[in-house]
Amino acid sequence: MRIYAQFINGELVSRPGTGMIDVENPSSGEIMAQVPDGGAEDARAALEAARAAQDGWAALPAPARATALKKLAGGIRERRTELAAILAEEQAKTLPLAQVEVDFTAEYFDYYAGWARIYEGEIIQSDRPRENILLYRQPIGVVAGICPWNFPLFVTARKVAPALLAGCAVVIKPSSVAPVTVMEFAKIAAGLDLPKGVLNVVTGGGARLGEALAKSPLTDMVSLTGSVEAGQRIIAAGAANITKVSLELGGKAPAIVCADADLDLAAKAVTASRTIFSGQVCNCAERVYVHESIADAFAEKLVKAFEAVRLGDPFDEPAPDMCSQINAEQLAKIEGMVRRARADGAEAVMGGAPADRKKGYFYMPTLLRNCRQDMEIVRKEIFGPVLPMLTFSDFDEAIALANDCEYGLTSSIYTRNVSLALEAVNRLKFGETYVNRENFEGMQGFHAGWRKSGIGGADGKHGLMEYLQTHVAYIQY
Repeated sequence: MRIYAQFINGELVSRPGTGMIDVENPSSGEIMAQVPDGGAEDARAALEAARAAQDGWAALPAPARATALKKLAGGIRERRTELAAILAEEQAKTLPLAQVEVDFTAEYFDYYAGWARIYEGEIIQSDRPRENILLYRQPIGVVAGICPWNFPLFVTARKVAPALLAGCAVVIKPSSVAPVTVMEFAKIAAGLDLPKGVLNVVTGGGARLGEALAKSPLTDMVSLTGSVEAGQRIIAAGAANITKVSLELGGKAPAIVCADADLDLAAKAVTASRTIFSGQVCNCAERVYVHESIADAFAEKLVKAFEAVRLGDPFDEPAPDMCSQINAEQLAKIEGMVRRARADGAEAVMGGAPADRKKGYFYMPTLLRNCRQDMEIVRKEIFGPVLPMLTFSDFDEAIALANDCEYGLTSSIYTRNVSLALEAVNRLKFGETYVNRENFEGMQGFHAGWRKSGIGGADGKHGLMEYLQTHVAYIQY
């Protein structure tokens, strides 16, 4: 069994008396690792190390900071196969998808290293003669990054890469549910010649460690990926110090399937959205609205696609399409939501129950028909392989139903009509819209939610700007 220590001020350290958190392999139910159950003392030590390193790190030229990102990318690639295996083991993520996450993480560090000579300030026109107005972009300071369990390594990079490139020192707190791959990343960082304190990784429960990071006056910004409830707690924790927050929270992405859609393409993409990582992906389709004239035909295609999904353990050969849910709590949540939906009139035309397997927390891919807009299953995030299906009679109704939601992360539409697609893009109240394709963003885009799906965002130029603040100089000569 793997045992980990905190990574603080360039060293792997164990604090006497600190308890340990057991990390479960969801596929087998066995304990695969232990990580420290850190609290306020670990938060303070990591933040003090980051604060001590901050000014020196910010003073380096951006290309020098980019060198650290390239080293981290190289360290990940050297251990890519091992890291993917650990990720699959701690999460019940299919091995191919785990490998994609590891490789994409390395590419992400390289991508932001490439921004070192690109991001710019501005020269602003003055009202006065003989005056220059210069706008500088400078690091916001010490950043606390709080990461989720569903894409732990990639989301760590999503916070570390732009922050370090911008000149910010970072403290990362991985999820207690799936911290192991991130702690292996910390071991990679510990083996590099990074300046002490520039990158720190500490584990512990969110209620103690996460809130301690957010409440501290040493923290200049908190970047969190997690639930709406976690985001609300972070906002409250940082309120006293007016700490900047960047939040990616829940999603309830609608998919609109128009009468003229390519139904085979739509069925394939929507099925992928509900089964990738067992439905535990915040940006994938969580509800589908189908034109009434094609509803039965599309439902038939979805049932066939769901029936073809292969369940299995991450290391099975050939690789399965879907594995276990992350834990018993997540499985119970899905079971409860489906049970209540069926009691309220929904029909499970496919699935509707846990899979019959001896080990793991498997739930069958599930298609629910006869759903209504007011049902919990349509309004609240499921985070599992369950898809409620509703119908619409005209385009305006489809847009209204899609927008009738407290979330606003992603959305999608399937149609051959370019004008209709562009109208949907202009009217859907979501941070992203995918047209005739699966819900999966690019690192050069900007992943940002509206409404309760978050504040700020990640990726691309605008993701880098999250970690920079402006400083305007008025220079009279």
